[in-house]
Amino acid sequence: MNCLRLTQFPKRCLSTRFPSLDPKLNNTKTPFSSPNSTYTTPNSHTFDTPTISQLIAKQHWSKLKTIVKETNSSSLLQHLFNSEAQPDLILCYFKWTQKEFGAIHNVEQFCRLLHLLANAKNYNKIRALLDSFAKNAHYSNSTIFHSLSVLGSWGCANSIIVDMLVWAYVKNGEIDLALEGFDRAGDYGFRLSALSCNPMLISLVKEGRIGVVESVYKEMIRRRIGVNVVTFDVVINGLCKVGKFQKAGDVVEDMKAWGFSPSVITYNTVIDGYCKAGKMYKADALLKEMVAKRIHPNEITFNILIDGFCRDENVTAAKKVFEEMQRQGLQPNVVTYNSLINGLCSNGKLDEALGLQDKMSGMGLKPNVVTYNALINGFCKKKMLKEAREMLDDIGKRGLAPNVITFNTLIDAYGKAGRMDDAFLLRSMMLDIGVCPNVSTYNCLIVGFCREGNVKEARKLAKEMEGNGLKADLVTYNILVDALCKKGETRKAVRLLDEMFEVGLNPSHLTYNALIDGYFREGNSTAALNVRTLMEKKGRRANIVTYNVLIKGFCNKGKLEEANRLLNEMLEKGLIPNRTTYEILRDEMMEKGFIPDIDGHLYNVSISS
Repeated sequence: MNCLRLTQFPKRCLSTRFPSLDPKLNNTKTPFSSPNSTYTTPNSHTFDTPTISQLIAKQHWSKLKTIVKETNSSSLLQHLFNSEAQPDLILCYFKWTQKEFGAIHNVEQFCRLLHLLANAKNYNKIRALLDSFAKNAHYSNSTIFHSLSVLGSWGCANSIIVDMLVWAYVKNGEIDLALEGFDRAGDYGFRLSALSCNPMLISLVKEGRIGVVESVYKEMIRRRIGVNVVTFDVVINGLCKVGKFQKAGDVVEDMKAWGFSPSVITYNTVIDGYCKAGKMYKADALLKEMVAKRIHPNEITFNILIDGFCRDENVTAAKKVFEEMQRQGLQPNVVTYNSLINGLCSNGKLDEALGLQDKMSGMGLKPNVVTYNALINGFCKKKMLKEAREMLDDIGKRGLAPNVITFNTLIDAYGKAGRMDDAFLLRSMMLDIGVCPNVSTYNCLIVGFCREGNVKEARKLAKEMEGNGLKADLVTYNILVDALCKKGETRKAVRLLDEMFEVGLNPSHLTYNALIDGYFREGNSTAALNVRTLMEKKGRRANIVTYNVLIKGFCNKGKLEEANRLLNEMLEKGLIPNRTTYEILRDEMMEKGFIPDIDGHLYNVSISS
């Protein structure tokens, strides 16, 4: 369902005639104009209303143009209002003057037209007018809301107009204006609906503005805006995307309190969030909860779980879910097979993946470029580059087009194999068939040169990439920083760190750990510790790799007591030693006759080879 398409707005307590617009109920015909408007009160005897109405109805614009030239477009528009012309005719004239003269009528006239259309229940025309307005807004939200309120205390009409205005802003990508409209609607007491608020929430989730999503949702609940299942599902999805599962659970409870039962879509949303966060035990528990509540999982549910287990490198569990899916009478689709094939290839089970591809074809499902990308990756992991290259050719023979991922996978494999000439030939092939290299393409080539110790060529490529309008990302900088540190040029690497801050990138643990290691390689333990201080000042706490680098660095300098102190500090912070830690203890401490003072911390892990 496309939430941005509004099929019908609610007919909320609209009277058949707004008294504020009925001249019989007003003593004077006060024109709607602001103090700064250039509006001039027309003489009603100047215009022949029936004739003008006929000209508009029959679209005799040339004759009407002559009349308008004798006065001005806004005066004639005001006359049409005062003479109670049909709303459709006024709208037609309004749009014509905008197109013919580029007229920008004052905001009061614009709002009065909206009111007349609302009075006539011409909701489609209000929607179209506001959609056009949102593309090139001539009036601020503050003036629109003020003018609507001045027109009278007809909150229902104003609510419908404002609801459509917020929707129009969202439809045209003006999310901040929509948010302002949402806030002002609350200030003026205009009631919005899910028809405008849901699309706004969807757009905010797409933009990753989850904090704003939470605020809007809470305000919707406070104002008792008519939320529906879509509202809850969108908010739950946003919260799950950023790992706020507890809050997502609270929204599920809100959903129940409002009388809505969580649907398979709701469960799929939360399960997908857990899978992307790597919390597969939680995802599996939700599947069991679904079944217990007699909510039947669908193909999407199983596809999410299969992909999640594969990403978690638990292909055995993924295969069990695959079997359960078929037991439930659900047919695996291309997405299902692609997830499993990719999982098998990533885990080095290429033969099994190829067998699954044959089974997929036997089921009448055609492999797509995603399937081939997974298999090419499988061949590359096995260093079977000839077969991987043949599969690239096979993609074209089957009428499919390789994409940037296809080429990047092969380019990376050639780089790892030291075959940089072949890697560049593939890049040329990309350009020949119209596939544009992206940052990842350049990163694969840059890291290939760095493996060869050719940092000069790697940096030239980085400059070429920027010359082609592509910005170096965190991966690019980490590759270059690591290469410079290993080459003994840590000071140059630090300049890259400063550059990262300048371009707004947040260095990762990899960046800092490479710099710490680089300084220790050069024998500069003071600079290494300064990097650690900077790292923590920037919000990156030392991780197990950081401590491994620090401990090994001090061991190499013969400062075993300092290394032992860092080891205990690491343990006190709750970090679990890994295999590298124990190898350092064995090779750099114990074999040199130093027994680390870490009683009770070795967790019975063998430190023998």
